[in-house]
Amino acid sequence: MVVCGDDGLAHRLAAELRDVYEERVTLVVPAAREVRPGTAAGPGRTRARAGRALLGRFPAARIRTAAADRAGPGEALVPDMRVLEAPVPDEEALSAAGVAGAAALALVYEDDETNVRAALVARRLNPRLRLVIRLYNRKLGQHLEELLDQAALVAEPGIDLRGLDSATTVLSDADTAAPALVASAVAGTSKVIQADGLLLRAVERTPPGPGEVADPGLCTLALLSATAVDPAGADGSELGGDRGPHLLPDARSVAAATGRGIIALEAVSHTPAAPEGRLNQVSLPVGSLFSRRLRWSLAGITAAVGALAVASSLVTGDTPLHAGYLTLLDVFAINDPALDQPPERQLLQILAGFVGLLLLPVLVAAALEALGAFRTATALRRPPRGLSGHVVLLGLGKVGARVLARLRELGIPVVCVESDPLARGIALARRLHVPVVVGDVTDEGVLEAARIHRAHALLAVTSSDTTNLEAALYARSVKPDVRVVMRLYDNEFATAVYRTLREAHPAALTRSRSVSHLAAPAFAGAMMGRQVLGAIPVERRVLVFAVLEVAGHPQLEGRTIAESFRPGAWRVVALDTAAPADRRPGLATEPGYDTARRPALVWDLRPGRVLRPVDRVVVAATRRGLAELLGRGQARTAGAGAADTGPGQPG
Repeated sequence: MVVCGDDGLAHRLAAELRDVYEERVTLVVPAAREVRPGTAAGPGRTRARAGRALLGRFPAARIRTAAADRAGPGEALVPDMRVLEAPVPDEEALSAAGVAGAAALALVYEDDETNVRAALVARRLNPRLRLVIRLYNRKLGQHLEELLDQAALVAEPGIDLRGLDSATTVLSDADTAAPALVASAVAGTSKVIQADGLLLRAVERTPPGPGEVADPGLCTLALLSATAVDPAGADGSELGGDRGPHLLPDARSVAAATGRGIIALEAVSHTPAAPEGRLNQVSLPVGSLFSRRLRWSLAGITAAVGALAVASSLVTGDTPLHAGYLTLLDVFAINDPALDQPPERQLLQILAGFVGLLLLPVLVAAALEALGAFRTATALRRPPRGLSGHVVLLGLGKVGARVLARLRELGIPVVCVESDPLARGIALARRLHVPVVVGDVTDEGVLEAARIHRAHALLAVTSSDTTNLEAALYARSVKPDVRVVMRLYDNEFATAVYRTLREAHPAALTRSRSVSHLAAPAFAGAMMGRQVLGAIPVERRVLVFAVLEVAGHPQLEGRTIAESFRPGAWRVVALDTAAPADRRPGLATEPGYDTARRPALVWDLRPGRVLRPVDRVVVAATRRGLAELLGRGQARTAGAGAADTGPGQPG
């Protein structure tokens, strides 16, 4: 695996591939005191140097020792990481990094143009290379995927990109980090797997009492380590003893592990919000155009006109239709005077003229209210007075806009706070009819206007660590038990903040997250192939979630859900019920995914259901188990080959 980048995401991605998937990684970064041409030294360059300094603290000997501690019986050591310094990812640098013989390449520079140029060069060097590119522009990313795949077909006619899993994947760090940020605010954890528009989290659960078993949720993924000192495994003991972490246990093992903590899989859900009204509905939006007082005035005048028409019909003996016509002429003062008519008819004409005088100011008020309603329809909404249980989202920049979209997809009520009225996410908030408070969060009264005292959680995702911290501290002073999720770049600073807030508010939940830290697993999963949805760490071991076609896998085909389960190796956790023609290549939610579509994945499976060759399933597996499912020839593609073979040995 080759990773090229100039900020913290490149270093975290390389560490993810090395530590989680046990891949051999080559990291290409600019020199420590070098700035790429066309870019200015700024926060990104400072963060890149900080990332390199972080990797420099761990020499090769220490990395190899840590790998030996994590490796189980028969598992290989984690390979060392090779670091190359190059000012730009040109053909010379990519060739030196071994792109021609690599399985995958990630281009995660902050500059989109640099990533596009390097991708074109890499595709020419290796048409079979799996490309993962970091781009924020979604439209450009879609066109680039088609262009690079077409370039591979031109370079090597007849190549099957889908069969080789060598297609191009374009991702945005903001898109990939948004689900984890949302999960932290809603569920309190970032250990999530995103599939088919749903969020699934792996949550640690302790038994309710001695001799009891914790709630397994959708299924039990693992039993935590347990010793005499730590019987429930709550501290994740490094010793483990004879009862270390047990991945994918069977029902008998779970029942026997009384008093022991577990890792359970459960869905992240929220009560959906009421659908927003639309102007293209069949019924007229009278309530949104006119006030209640005006509607009552119009109803009163209409009733008066109707009463006059009935009285005229009784007095003159005309038909109701003709009497109503004459009454309307009198109301609008365009009828002839009733000089030769009976006194009763003359009195009705005078009353109709008086009603016409009352109608004029009502019509003027209706026109003004309708104009005001259309003007305010394009303005930002204010938070309703009775709003409660919502999420306060601080910042509507690149990350905040993606988080807002994800929160609304899940039906979670949101109130946004943004200091820049021209921020990237303001237009999205207006389109989604989300209340927005425009103002500096450091000013008094801004968070109160967002109803922070009634909020469920605060998501502070601005680009300023100090602003996020100040907002979190102020929110805790207003509501001590509010759940706080902060975007902080510096890990040491984030750890210090987390410990301080946890000690000051032990009953409240505090999470500090870095976008690069949250985005790295998604980029790593894309480098492993379209099958891999992600990985969840369980103490010193890892569970990999992948999508597999049942056809061609004798361990699954023709077997029931219960029979296909191999304890300690793999387990079918979901079934894709969509027709084969309607399936997408991967189940991870991509930009532009239709969230209104009904999810096709079924997570509550019957043990007796038989898996057919046309079925597609989601499996939770160990690295060795996934390598066995995909075959030893595909072990490296699955990201599990290092668990079975050592570095340099054929997969």
